[in-house]
Amino acid sequence: MNSKMTKTAIALAVLIPAFTVSAQDWKDEAKDAWIDGKAETVLLLNTNLNNFDINTDVNNGKVVLTGKVNSDVDKALAAELVEGIDGVKSVDNQLTVVASSSSKDDAEKDGQVLTDTKITTVVKTRLLFESEVSGTSIEVTTKQGVVTLEGTLASEAEKDLALAIARNTDDVKSVVDNIKIDANS
Repeated sequence: MNSKMTKTAIALAVLIPAFTVSAQDWKDEAKDAWIDGKAETVLLLNTNLNNFDINTDVNNGKVVLTGKVNSDVDKALAAELVEGIDGVKSVDNQLTVVASSSSKDDAEKDGQVLTDTKITTVVKTRLLFESEVSGTSIEVTTKQGVVTLEGTLASEAEKDLALAIARNTDDVKSVVDNIKIDANS
């Protein structure tokens, strides 16, 4: 082997592993960015949280939540919503509560609000990510575990799928169907 070929072989032996490590690092960073984007979206879709006061940072699937929330319920809700995202390995909830409810009745009420808010967010997110349902055409509300779906869809099949998604969500007691069908939608 001549010296030019030897130098080329040595250069390739050094560079190929470097590109492999770089590609893996890029893949991990892309996955973390994807998780971060999903976390921001889930928090943004939740109307009970002020997403602009919550920051997310993701490293190797571990999400750190920082910022301010109004109650212990909001803090727990943010962590619960993020924990449910595919690829999240753990959540370090460093959110600061700036105001807190103190009575037992308030705590029970907040617990139900937390559950209802979680249900609404999970159902809405599943509808938005289901390609066979026009999730943006459906309004989702939840009160004491009862989910109400309102809006207009293009077919009975689409409506049935939306109702099934809601019914198959954890903590849902029942589903109220206020979906209308308009084939021109």
